Amino acid sequence: MTDKLANRRLKAGKLPSDLLASFLSDLSSSDKRLLLGPAVGEDAAFVSFGSSTLLAKSDPITFATDRIGWYAIQVNANDIAACGGTPKWFLATLLLPENEPASTARDIFAQIHKAATELGIIIIGGHTEVTTGLPRPIIAGAMLGEAAASETVKTSTATPGDDIILTSGIAIEGTAIIARESKAELLSAGLSESEISKAANFLDSPGISVVKSARIATSIGYVTAMHDPTEGGLAGALDELARASNIGIIINTDRVNIYPETRSICSALKLDPWGLIASGALLITTNPSGSQKVVEALNNEGIPANIIGRITQSDKGLTRTSNGKIEPIPTFERDEIARFYST
Repeated sequence: MTDKLANRRLKAGKLPSDLLASFLSDLSSSDKRLLLGPAVGEDAAFVSFGSSTLLAKSDPITFATDRIGWYAIQVNANDIAACGGTPKWFLATLLLPENEPASTARDIFAQIHKAATELGIIIIGGHTEVTTGLPRPIIAGAMLGEAAASETVKTSTATPGDDIILTSGIAIEGTAIIARESKAELLSAGLSESEISKAANFLDSPGISVVKSARIATSIGYVTAMHDPTEGGLAGALDELARASNIGIIINTDRVNIYPETRSICSALKLDPWGLIASGALLITTNPSGSQKVVEALNNEGIPANIIGRITQSDKGLTRTSNGKIEPIPTFERDEIARFYST
């Protein structure tokens, strides 16, 4: 690690991809059962377990304060599903501030149980602790799932010529969080009560789960890679896909679905939806011969899906067409929601 990297001051949000890659380069394992270890852009680890593959993922909830137990199940399950697996077992580490009412822990446990029941996931353990210095409850989860070895999907296996499919729309999670956590600011910015209420309900409709979307897509048989856009938004997810697969990307901006409520919130708060936390969307790369079949299968199950671009050679970079012009896909130092709440 160079002195330049080591001396960087970190801001709230994900570690920048170049910094993370530097840290991960020092990690290695000779365990032959580890099929896929830590890497930028990969959604989960793969471990060989006889005839099946164990999938393992951990993720915290740090921006939201409302329904954080439910969130923790959803976002961890999404990463297992994006790897072609079925989420099955969950461990939670819940950290509570000093003097927090015991009812807070009770409610979070109930949220975890509800979400796990909805997805057929079993809670197998974890840890709960009251911790000094916390401004709010924090939960970090670890999800285990499994898949047949032939059914696993990586982020790093997209190839030039593949189509890129996007399900639902971008910034669904960010829209919901801001509507729930910052209602007063949105009212002051001119949004109506009904707009804010509808945006707050984005957790459930269109929803932040991609478990069903991933299952449908992989069942069709033309998927080459999948990735779950979360912190960093669509732009961050495309960058991670490109880094993992060593490819270029071109996106048709007009085909990227942005819900009206998301546009209103982002316009009011001067946020870019391409850089806003995006659980609820799934990126799928497919062999062009089957792309339309995947889109139709998703649409037939009530899931909006669209071919938004294609994979190119790495030297083409990451670009998008906008108003008939080709421009670089924007980059963000950190997620737009982290920037918003830090100010």
